[in-house]
Amino acid sequence: MHESKKSRPGRACATMSRMGRQWLHAKKEVTANKRASITTKLVREITVAAKTGAPDPAHNPRLEVAVEAARKQSVSNDVIQRAIKRGAGGGADAAQMELVTIEGYAPHNVPVVVECLTDNRNRTAPDMRMLFREGQFGSKVMFLFDHVGIIEATREGEGRDLEEAAIEAGAQDVEKLEDLDDETSGGRFYTSPTDLDLVSKALRAARWAVTKAEMGYKPKDLVALDDGQRAEVVAFLRAIDDHDDCHRVYAALG
Repeated sequence: MHESKKSRPGRACATMSRMGRQWLHAKKEVTANKRASITTKLVREITVAAKTGAPDPAHNPRLEVAVEAARKQSVSNDVIQRAIKRGAGGGADAAQMELVTIEGYAPHNVPVVVECLTDNRNRTAPDMRMLFREGQFGSKVMFLFDHVGIIEATREGEGRDLEEAAIEAGAQDVEKLEDLDDETSGGRFYTSPTDLDLVSKALRAARWAVTKAEMGYKPKDLVALDDGQRAEVVAFLRAIDDHDDCHRVYAALG
């Protein structure tokens, strides 16, 4: 099911799986270890956001969203401020993290892009190679994805026109968010890489609550699998996503 849209030149109709991380929305048990992993990744996202933009959330939409997400997970202000300082390069604890992007195939030839944040490339690469043992590590697949800005935003009230909101904010495309209650409208808005901050600000000005604003990868085409094959690929992707150094996993999984 996808949000119906008005016809418009240059606008492709996006299915809900197009983002490449749709497989994460399947319900699963959140253990104490998993919650700790989520917190670690939230803190790393704050560090990266502060490193790539202004260290002030008021002037860095990506950092503002990351801080809000961390607070919702009860991350303390001290931890948040240390993460911002690390990203901004302040003090002896300045971030030495680097972004390592890995390409390859999951089982059944599903293209995968993995973004890792690591302070030790020599640790991360062998670990990822091991996790890809049921797939193909290092195969070039980047040409099968578009590098885009991705914004997730919600607004009170059912049935809001996502297409109209996307046009007014300057987004290139939009799809309906999953797992929302009946009283909330939500969209995943896609932008050009240079328009991420502008569209995020425009949505906020239109009273949308932005819950995610980041660069990511959108598959150009999806691989259709039967239920058994899909379960196998999802298990493969989750094992990678659970690694401490893994920041994002994108897959062309239908």
